[in-house]
Amino acid sequence: MPTTVFSAFSSNFLGKAPVWYKQIILLFLIVNPIVMYLLGPVTAGWLLIAEFIFTLAMALKCYPLLPGGLLAIEALLIGLTTADAVYLEVLTNFPVILLLMFMVAGIYFMQDLLLVAFTQILVGVRSKSALSLMFCMAAAVLSAFLDALTVTAVIISVTVGFYSVYHKVASGKGYQSSDHNSDSDDEVIELHRDDLENFRAFLRSLLMHGAIGTALGGVATMVGEPQNLLIAKVVGWDFIGFFLHMAPVSIPVLVAGLVTCWVLEKMRWFGYGGRLPKSVRRVLEEFADNERAKRTKADQAALWVQAAAALILVVGLALHLAEVGLIGLLVIILITSFTGVTSEHQIGKAFQESLPFTSLLVVFFAVVAVIHEQHLFKPVIDYVLSLPEGQQPGMFFIANGLLSMISDNVFVATVYISEIKQALDAGSISYEHFQSLAVAINTGTNLPSVATPNGQAAFLFLLTSAIAPLVRLSYGRMVVMAFPYTMVMGGVGLYMVMFHI
Repeated sequence: MPTTVFSAFSSNFLGKAPVWYKQIILLFLIVNPIVMYLLGPVTAGWLLIAEFIFTLAMALKCYPLLPGGLLAIEALLIGLTTADAVYLEVLTNFPVILLLMFMVAGIYFMQDLLLVAFTQILVGVRSKSALSLMFCMAAAVLSAFLDALTVTAVIISVTVGFYSVYHKVASGKGYQSSDHNSDSDDEVIELHRDDLENFRAFLRSLLMHGAIGTALGGVATMVGEPQNLLIAKVVGWDFIGFFLHMAPVSIPVLVAGLVTCWVLEKMRWFGYGGRLPKSVRRVLEEFADNERAKRTKADQAALWVQAAAALILVVGLALHLAEVGLIGLLVIILITSFTGVTSEHQIGKAFQESLPFTSLLVVFFAVVAVIHEQHLFKPVIDYVLSLPEGQQPGMFFIANGLLSMISDNVFVATVYISEIKQALDAGSISYEHFQSLAVAINTGTNLPSVATPNGQAAFLFLLTSAIAPLVRLSYGRMVVMAFPYTMVMGGVGLYMVMFHI
């Protein structure tokens, strides 16, 4: 407990972040104006980018919106960019903000339908290899039309539910028991400990296959990941156009990813291959049957409404009937109107997941404004564009992939697509070549970024979720389990970008 006002300020600053982290952020804030004065805006701008990437890499210590936002505000104050330039970046990318605000919230109201689907897959398929493949495929298909974050949230909800059910039984209680702490193994009966550990390994592999599936499907369409829509808007692609341009890369990568999933389960490499113990399966099947029996006519009607809304969503996206975010708002209105969700408090919950990331995206745009104002990436872009035209897409794929592994793929894509758009506007490249580079940037930010939780918002969401500590899914374990996928998806993606676009 702080004993003075000064210590209270120190304690409150960035909350529960480690002291060393707070000190580093303060050091950044002190050093930036000095560097700006002594070495000029270009050096200060590059330093700001490095600092911002640091906040993204340290996202588990503190949500990047706070330290990143402080750095962005300071950049405005010391003259690295202007408020008008930031506003122009936000205005240009407004469709992406609409996507995050309304599409993610719209899918929130379809969670019951998605939970039923994933539950049926989990208890209905007995082969672990087939189950993993189905989880991966289902996540890929859903992410192509919905949103990777929300699909990950649904998979987490399913696994948390099943884990808590068996943990209660393993602790000698009925799964209907409401007074139970799933975080602690103190009450777990010794006889069930081995089964519980095996169940954890089983769920870990399913979670990782599902998360990888969101990346496999997310790269293919303009709504799969936030940066996809941003790229589509800059280039001028609609839903079908985006899919067709990505298909020469996204389809082979999808096939390679699914083959990798099957091989990992069969060979039990890199922590995969955990089987579901028979005793656990019996408990989960009984629980699923019980939940099905409890479903009322009103619940069934709500599922039909959600299914109809999902069909409208897919048709609206495919035919590009309106901006993606507005279609998400349509889904919100339809589902809430016909399922009886009328409370402002109930509706507000749908926006809790998306708005923090939307706010962070605006901070991204502030940093992008600095990059534009100071022309920081111009030498890099000029160098790549000076290479033979056939080498350029591969170089962009590699550069975007490496940066996305350590920072955030939305930020990286935002920077690179805006820079090559400037090259197009200046007449340095043709529109056809611009489209090829856009494919390289999109696939480069979406595929190799699965290497670490920093690169993909869905992976970071999984790591910081309630299920991760329960099934012992740490940062290091995620990196190890993602490694074979990173090699395969990155390798196949690079080959297709270099030789087939």
